[in-house]
Amino acid sequence: MKNAPARPPRTLSQPQIEMAQNLHPFRRRPLRFLLKQLSIPAFSALTRLEILGEENLPKSGPLLVVGNHFSFIDPVAFVRMAPWPIEFVGGAENPGAPAWTRIIPFLWGYHKLYRGTGARDALRAAEEILKNGGFLGMFPEGGNWATVLRPPRPGASFLATRSGAKILPVGLYGFTGVFPSLGHFRRAKAIIRIGKPFGPFTASGSGRDRREQLDEIGAIIMRAIAELLPAGMRGHYSDDPAIREAARGTEIYPWANKVEGEVRRQE
Repeated sequence: MKNAPARPPRTLSQPQIEMAQNLHPFRRRPLRFLLKQLSIPAFSALTRLEILGEENLPKSGPLLVVGNHFSFIDPVAFVRMAPWPIEFVGGAENPGAPAWTRIIPFLWGYHKLYRGTGARDALRAAEEILKNGGFLGMFPEGGNWATVLRPPRPGASFLATRSGAKILPVGLYGFTGVFPSLGHFRRAKAIIRIGKPFGPFTASGSGRDRREQLDEIGAIIMRAIAELLPAGMRGHYSDDPAIREAARGTEIYPWANKVEGEVRRQE
């Protein structure tokens, strides 16, 4: 018998390489422990932080932790809040973010969503985290270009239905004022408000029918977050028509027509 021709070596894409690296959280465990411990005095020194609803934190996973995204500080607030090891998915590029705000996500490690690519690798890794009973944090709006609640991208509802994980809603507010207040030698009041877990969800079918189900689940997720925010910040999920009207235009996703690499060039 003839030997089968040798297969050419497989070339991994950058997202696949990073996914493989991030699937080994044990190598980051000591650094993450240190960052978690440092977050406690850091928030005390820089803010007047209040965490509400800690009794709603589940003791075990799988759990999808979702929150509004108004500030670059939001992921660090999740680290400060979480009593368990938490993984993240988030944008590979963060246009407009000050350079220093990228340090902690880099050190902590997260699964990068490359815009314009479908983000299949990162979503696959996130799904595995949840299916293995882990804790995953994400911000369904997909960016922090406004300070009112906006419609979600489909990632959170997709992961919720694929993994069967419960969802923990979190409202974050006051963090946009942290550094302006420090410029005036004051500490801003910042709130982390934790809601009650809900779900799980399922979706059936395919194509447009399935997408409609995901959009409906996404709206349920955002309404749960809205209940944890002050009335004026609820944006598209407010019961007040005037607040919804004031939020008009914020639902436009700034990077809808961008692909990997173009986001950074547009900064």
